[in-house]
Amino acid sequence: MPFLLRYDLDSSRPRAGAAFKDLLVRAIAPGIVLFLAIYGFGLALMGPLKSWDTAEEPINKDLESGRTSLWNSVTMVWSHIGNTEYIIGSCLIIIALVWWRTKEWWYAVIPGIAIALQASIFVAATELTGRPRPEVSKLDPAPPTSSYPSGHVGAATAFYLSLAFMAHRIDNVVLRRLVQFVCVLIPFLVAYARAYRGMHHVIDIVVGMLNGVLCALMAWLWLRRKEARSS
Repeated sequence: MPFLLRYDLDSSRPRAGAAFKDLLVRAIAPGIVLFLAIYGFGLALMGPLKSWDTAEEPINKDLESGRTSLWNSVTMVWSHIGNTEYIIGSCLIIIALVWWRTKEWWYAVIPGIAIALQASIFVAATELTGRPRPEVSKLDPAPPTSSYPSGHVGAATAFYLSLAFMAHRIDNVVLRRLVQFVCVLIPFLVAYARAYRGMHHVIDIVVGMLNGVLCALMAWLWLRRKEARSS
């Protein structure tokens, strides 16, 4: 079954009970496994892999030494794109618009599931890990969460990758490809901005992006479709 067409080839309305079961089995349960993996790696970073701090610190120092007023302003915008308030607000608007246009609530909630999964995993992992942020000057206010993994990058990746999947329904080919390109590009801009502005180590950003990618995939696959079962 084509990955991007799974909701087009089977547009049947799911029963509430079956949908809730699918959410538990296909999204929440794998999300718990993902959290354990991210948390376990975080513990390793604070223990046997502690020496990685020494290898990562020069990258943050180089970015700090190369700062300019122009790039400070540009990366401020990129960093804000990954802010929790912005992501949640944009997500609610997208869900409402897609639900209104398609009348398919099970399709409209996909970015919401991605964001909820990512945020739950991120909050739990960062609270339990407690990795310090890079020892450079910070250009953004430091939230109470720790450096690992990056919540901004994870949220931006989960949200915009979900939108890239959903954008396949745009009829105009040029517009569709443009939207998908921008949606894929944005998480990388957020990632660079968070490193440039001294908020995260490289590993924090990589794991945050991985968290976002996997949560977007779990959200896209959260509901069983008939063709998927018969394939």
